Amino acid sequence: MRGILEGLERLAGGLGTAFMAVAVALCWLVVATLSLVGVGLALVPAMIAMTRGAAEWERKRLAGAGVEIVSPYRLPAEQLPRGWAARMRAARADPATLRDLGWLAVYVVVGPACGLLGMIMPVAVLRELTYPLYWQLLSREDQLTNFGFPVTTWPGAIATSVIGLAVLVALVRLFPVLARLQALPARKLLVPHASIDLSQRIAQLTVTRAGALRAHAVELRRIERALHDGAQNRLNAVVVTVAAAERALQRDPARAAHALERARSAAEQALAELRGVVRAILPPILEDKGLAGALDALAAGCSVPCRVRVGELAVVPLSVESAAYFTVAEALTNVGKHSGAQHVEVVVERVGPLLRVQVRDDGKGGARDGAGTGLAGVRRRVEAHDGTMTLTSPDGGPTVIEVELPCES
Repeated sequence: MRGILEGLERLAGGLGTAFMAVAVALCWLVVATLSLVGVGLALVPAMIAMTRGAAEWERKRLAGAGVEIVSPYRLPAEQLPRGWAARMRAARADPATLRDLGWLAVYVVVGPACGLLGMIMPVAVLRELTYPLYWQLLSREDQLTNFGFPVTTWPGAIATSVIGLAVLVALVRLFPVLARLQALPARKLLVPHASIDLSQRIAQLTVTRAGALRAHAVELRRIERALHDGAQNRLNAVVVTVAAAERALQRDPARAAHALERARSAAEQALAELRGVVRAILPPILEDKGLAGALDALAAGCSVPCRVRVGELAVVPLSVESAAYFTVAEALTNVGKHSGAQHVEVVVERVGPLLRVQVRDDGKGGARDGAGTGLAGVRRRVEAHDGTMTLTSPDGGPTVIEVELPCES
């Protein structure tokens, strides 16, 4: 039900933008008709501004849903020149103008279709589910399913309810697909044109590279501390203890045997710590069982009941799998320590060129980056792969960590 409600919320928001787009498109038709006699030409700059406003509204809506689209316009709205001719020249010179018009042409079809389908289907499912409660109150002509099939017996009414339940389960999968389809025109057409986005992309890559170097340095320091403070000290103790055992071997064999036992115990602890360091660099379970198996192992060791769903991932680079694994590992650690949750769900799926990882718990919420929970380290690791991390954790919950990692091989 939570997935259905989230999908319904996104589709409803998209439907609002769709109504706005339809209104703008109708205004364009009126202006185009008036332009045949020359009157409408004076209104074209205003229509371009209206189209831009609708496109900006869609960008803000998607940003609220975690899809950040940079505003692509060469000039802010308040810096546009005055006068009809100057406005038209500015519109022709900006590649975003045609892309906005293309988005409008596509969205007036896709937006309402997806939104209305998302609104109608829950109502239709509710009607089917409750059909056995009221079918006898209907007239003979109205005893029909949503598909127009007559149902006039109790077995048929119960079967209708069962079909409604099956459709309800299908909505859990269908709603996210509809929401992504509704957002697809904006993802493709409302993003900045390559000719004006290049400098922003270079700046973004510069920041990402700096973040990757910082993450690498932090990881090296962590490994150095783990080796110096742990395994190296254990091995030094082994050397000292073995030397003491050698000196005592002739004089006091019992004391030598005790020293050797302590040396063996220290060597085993050092070996265990070395294995821990190796697993922290690249868990062997990833190569042995793959990402799905590794996540199942994490879920089995989680102190909170955890459900893992992994979709069809195709080929994913090992470094991306490692980043996804450590994201889930850190998130589950935080759930066990801080959230007070009763249940946690991990969903991993391939969305085009992206690997999407979502960890959701029903705890008390209030998680923040940089609050000592390790989420800042997760963000650094994700950004080192040119990915994005979105944290949603209002007070009272739920907490949702969503990571998208580019995984084109």
